Amino acid sequence: MSSKKYGDTVAKDLSDWGRPIARFCATFLKDRNISVLMVTNFHLLLSVLCAWLILQDYIVESCVLLVIKGVVDAIDGELARIRERPSHVGRYWDTIADTIGLILVTYAFGQYLNWNNLYSIGIVIVVLLQYSLFNHFSVKMRQIGAGDDTSRTDEKIRPLAKPWEKQIHVDFLHKVYLVGFSWQDDLINFMTGKNDQNISFEFTLSSLLGYGFQSIIILILGLSMNINLLDELILIVNSSIAIIVIIKSHIA
Repeated sequence: MSSKKYGDTVAKDLSDWGRPIARFCATFLKDRNISVLMVTNFHLLLSVLCAWLILQDYIVESCVLLVIKGVVDAIDGELARIRERPSHVGRYWDTIADTIGLILVTYAFGQYLNWNNLYSIGIVIVVLLQYSLFNHFSVKMRQIGAGDDTSRTDEKIRPLAKPWEKQIHVDFLHKVYLVGFSWQDDLINFMTGKNDQNISFEFTLSSLLGYGFQSIIILILGLSMNINLLDELILIVNSSIAIIVIIKSHIA
C-alpha cells in the first residue's frame, strides 16, 4: 500500500485540507501504544460529545468540534499507512462508526431545529448517499494512483484478513457492512458512469460533499447564526452538486 492515500495521483480532494495535520499526529503516534481502532473509537466519542453539545444549545462549540472531529477521523487512516498495516477491520469499523456519529449529530441538530423524526431520517439518508458518491470517486482515484487499497466500490466479495487481523473479525464486520451499507454502493454504482480513468472533475467536485469540506461550511453557518439553513445546504446545494457529478460521470 502506498504511504499516500491517493498514491501517485495528483488528486485535488477539497475535503482533505486536514490531512497534513492528521499525518503529523499519526507520525507522533506511530511508535506509541495506541492502535488505529482506538483512534476510531475516540472519533466516535467526539461524535457523542458533539451531539450532546448541540442538545445543550452549544451550537458554535459543537460546530468547532465537528471540524476537529474531521481531522481526528483522518488520523486512523494515516496511522495505518505510516505503520504499513492496512486493515479491513479498520475500514469497516470506520464506516460504521462514522455512520453512528452522523445519526447522533443529525438527531441532535433535528431536535435543536425542531425537525420531525421522519424528516431527520430523510436528511440522514441523503447525507449518506452524498458521502457514498464522494467515496465512490475517492476509491476509484486511489485505484488509479495505486494508493490505499482497503476500500472497494463493491464490497460484496468478502476480503481475506491481513496477517495482523483475524478473519473472524473481518467476516463479522463485512456482514454488518453488507446489511447496512451495500445498498448505498449498489445505488451509486448504478447511478454513475463506468469511466475509471478520466474522473478528475467528478472526484474534485464530489469532494465538496466530503466531511472535511462540509464541516467547514457547517462551522460558517454556526458562527454566522445561520445553522437553521443546514437542511437547505444538504437538500438543495449538496444535492445539486451530486446531480452535476452524476451527469458528468456519464459524459466521456
